[in-house]
Amino acid sequence: MRHSRGFTLLEVLVALVVISVGMLGIAVLYVEGLKAQRTSIYRTSAVNLVADMADRIRVNPDGEAAYQGAAADNGCTNGIVDCTPAEMAAEDLLIWNQNLAGRLPAGAAGTVAVTDLGIINQYVITVTWQEAGFADVQTYSVTIQNSNI
Repeated sequence: MRHSRGFTLLEVLVALVVISVGMLGIAVLYVEGLKAQRTSIYRTSAVNLVADMADRIRVNPDGEAAYQGAAADNGCTNGIVDCTPAEMAAEDLLIWNQNLAGRLPAGAAGTVAVTDLGIINQYVITVTWQEAGFADVQTYSVTIQNSNI
């Protein structure tokens, strides 16, 4: 009678299949983790960009409806030129749009909608971007109110 020692080839193949399935599972989890990290970075950037525009509006309350107008480089930054509130609002939009382009995927857009409610203005600040892996456009929006007085 012979006694077998060691592993048979079949046992080794089964062990390799089990290890391979486990490694594939780890690879899938790694890819999903990278996707979640990218999504988190974009959403955090969107929140920060909306907060940045809200702060710009609070600092320049007389800019009012100019925040929903066209962006322009009026030379207002760092006090080079004495700008009107509307010119400062246009420059704020320009700087904000440049930050959007730099921190979110290509095609990202930001809008500011202004509604005059009498003694206060209501601003709806929205950032939208298309993210790989998502069928729908991603959006983050905040509504703030600022006094006209």
